[in-house]
Amino acid sequence: MPMSRISLLKGKSPEYLRALADSLQRAMEEAFKVPKNDRFQLIHQHEPNELIFDRHYEGGPRSDDFVLIAITTGKPRTTEVKQAFYRHLAALLAAAPGIAPEDVMVVITSAQGDDWSFGGGRPAVSLLGAA
Repeated sequence: MPMSRISLLKGKSPEYLRALADSLQRAMEEAFKVPKNDRFQLIHQHEPNELIFDRHYEGGPRSDDFVLIAITTGKPRTTEVKQAFYRHLAALLAAAPGIAPEDVMVVITSAQGDDWSFGGGRPAVSLLGAA
């Protein structure tokens, strides 16, 4: 059950945001082996002074279409799986909603079962094997 935070500058249409979220979900299912419809995404739109990023760092230049995707996952992935995921996600986002690969930054962190509660005040220790 990964949880994704998608941060970008304000001003995109609901259709753009949906395409961004859908492309992320598709990449998670196809390259990260997340179960279909296992979807928890938060979209944060920021004022220009609230999303500060280096426009030329490692692979720039970056535009105002820059998106930072922070994914917290319960099951660690291998380096090979993560690298394939990054490539697949960049390709999907280039197709829809049309984000240049240089404008996509991804950060993945893993959390243990007792770091999650999916509801009812119960820890998710036994449930995190699949996501």
